[in-house]
Amino acid sequence: MTTNRLEAFSDGVLAIVITIMVLELKAPHEVTLQALVPEIPVFLSYLFSFIYIGIYWNNHHHLFQVTQRVSGSILWANLHLLFWLSLIPFTTTWLGENHLSAAPVALYGFNLLMSAIAYFILQNAILKHHDDDFVLRKAIGKDLKGKSSVVLYVLALALVFINTWIAVALYAMVAIIWLIPDKRIERNID
Repeated sequence: MTTNRLEAFSDGVLAIVITIMVLELKAPHEVTLQALVPEIPVFLSYLFSFIYIGIYWNNHHHLFQVTQRVSGSILWANLHLLFWLSLIPFTTTWLGENHLSAAPVALYGFNLLMSAIAYFILQNAILKHHDDDFVLRKAIGKDLKGKSSVVLYVLALALVFINTWIAVALYAMVAIIWLIPDKRIERNID
């Protein structure tokens, strides 16, 4: 099976995730700029999550740009990833409405951690379904970006009940790591 249907379905799910997130943004009833101030945390959590969804969408695209065929295990691994990404609107809303309280920050981080693990599982399912000369295998190498992301998420979750700002800073650090254009796959395409 080719990747076309999987990619189209995944793109659709991610578009819905972003739509749900933006629908959670509520405009104030007052018509002053001051009325927007209480909405800043909600907007910032939306912006943060939008960036994360964009990172996953971009990397998912690159992953399937080189994937030649899809198996049942790849389909299920992809659904596993989409499940965790589909929870981001919920955790984003709870985070934004509770101004960096420990439990929402922890749940948001857990959601990010599970998304990262699901992406790792998907990547490995794809690697198992291709030969030793597969471009992706060469491109990711030791996958330091992926492994360091998981370590930073775990560290953030360990620190979230001590200081939520440190946890959020670590979540932001992971996003920054992945915002830096990743040319590993593009460099290895013939």
